[in-house]
Amino acid sequence: MDTNKIINEEKINYILQRGKGVGQKTISHIIEKSKASKGLTIEEAAALLQIEEDTLLEELFKAAKEVKNKVYGKRIVVFAPLYTSNECTNNCTYCGFKVTNKGLLRRTLTTEEIVKEAVALVNEGHKRILLVCGEDPKKTNITHITESLKAIYNNTDIRRINVNAAPMSIEDFSLLKEAGIGTYQIFQETYHRETYKKVHPTGAKKDYDYRLLAINRSFAAGIDDLGIGALLGLYDYRFDVLATLTHAQYMEEEFNVGPHTISVPRLRPAYNAVMENNPYTITDKEFKKIVAVYRLTLPYTGIILSTRETAELRDQLFDLGVSQVSAGSKTNPGGYHNNSREAEQFQTSDERSLKEVIGVLCEQGHLPSFCTACYRANRTGEAFMELAKASEIHEFCQSNAILTFKEHLLDYGYGLNEKEDMLIENALKEIKNEKIRKMTIEKLKEIEKGKRDLFF
Repeated sequence: MDTNKIINEEKINYILQRGKGVGQKTISHIIEKSKASKGLTIEEAAALLQIEEDTLLEELFKAAKEVKNKVYGKRIVVFAPLYTSNECTNNCTYCGFKVTNKGLLRRTLTTEEIVKEAVALVNEGHKRILLVCGEDPKKTNITHITESLKAIYNNTDIRRINVNAAPMSIEDFSLLKEAGIGTYQIFQETYHRETYKKVHPTGAKKDYDYRLLAINRSFAAGIDDLGIGALLGLYDYRFDVLATLTHAQYMEEEFNVGPHTISVPRLRPAYNAVMENNPYTITDKEFKKIVAVYRLTLPYTGIILSTRETAELRDQLFDLGVSQVSAGSKTNPGGYHNNSREAEQFQTSDERSLKEVIGVLCEQGHLPSFCTACYRANRTGEAFMELAKASEIHEFCQSNAILTFKEHLLDYGYGLNEKEDMLIENALKEIKNEKIRKMTIEKLKEIEKGKRDLFF
C-alpha cells in the first residue's frame, strides 16, 4: 500500500502554510464553531496550531475545557503502565532502551514477576493498566505478551489491559485479540519521514511504512480499539500534530472508526540519549495548545497524559481536555518493587502516588474513574463511536465512573469524607436519565454492602 496516501507530507505542509495566513477574526470563529463538539477540519486545526497571541490562546483553552466537560463531563480515567521488558533491538536516538545503551540494566520479567507487578498496582488501587513491552522479538514476542495478559487476568483484579507493543503481523494481532487486549496503542513517534529515518537508524523500527500500517493490520485482526500519537519534540510539533489528525481522519474514512485515544508524550531526558540543542523543544504553553487542538478537533477521542509532565502542568491539563491520566508510574521493568533508575526508559516528572493524584482530581472537582465497562460490554470500535457521537455513551460512563470511584474509596482506606461524598452526589445529579440514575443509586447501595465490579 502507498502510505503517502495516508500521510502526504506535501499536503500537510501546504495546509500548515495556509494556516499561517488565517486572520484573528476567522480563528475566533473556528474556536466558537468547535464548541458545538462536532469536531474541526484539518484546515481549521492547522489555523489553531498557529495561534501565538495570549488572548486567542485563552479563548482556545476555554473552548477545550467546555468541550471536554460537554463530552466527558468531569470524569478522568486513571491507569498505570506496567513495563515487562527494556530489552530492545532498535537504536532510537531518543530512548533509554536503545540497543547501544550498554550501561542500561537490562531485564525482561517472567510471567510470575509480571503478575507480581500487577498485584502491586492492584494494591495501590489500580484496575486498568497499560502493558508496555520492549521491542526485542526474541524476548517480547507474541507469546510473551499473550501469556502476560492471561496471567494478569487470571491472577489479579486488573480488569482491563491495554497494550503498547511493536507492530506485528495480522496473525499475531489475532492472538492478541484472543488474549483479551483492550486498546492496542502504537506511536509513529514522528510522521516526518526524513526525521523518522534519522532517529531510527537501525533495527526493525527503521521501517516507517510497516509501523504506520500496524493500525491496518490490527484492525484486520479484529482489534478495533486503537491508540495513536507522536512523540512531541522530535520534529516541528505543528507538522506532527496535523499528521496525527490526518492519520485519525484516514482511520475514520477507511474503517469507520477513529482512534479511541491519542497520547501526547513529550520528549524527556533518557539515559545516554541525545537531547542537546534540540531545535524542536516544546514550551508548556505550546504543549497546552496541542492538547486543546486535539480536544476540539476530535472531541470524542480520549487524550492520554503521562507522568512525563510535571505535577504543576498536569494539574492544569486535567482541566483542559485530558480524559485519561497515568498515576504513580514506573518506567522500568519491576519498578513497582525495585525502582532502579538505571533500568528506566525515560525520566518521569510527576512522582506523586495514585492517592495523591486522586486527591488533586477531587480537589479540582473532577470525578476519578476506574471504569472498564465498555471493553467488557463489547462497546468498542464502531459500536463505541456511534454511541459517543450520538452522546448516548455519557450516561453509562458517568454511572460507571461513580460506581468505580465509590468502590475505590471503600477498598483503599480513603474513607468517605464530605468532599468526596458531595462529589458523588453532584455526579449523580448530572445523570439526566432518571431510570439510569435510580439504578446507579441501587448499585451504590450494593457496593456499600460488599458487592464489587458492578457496571452498566
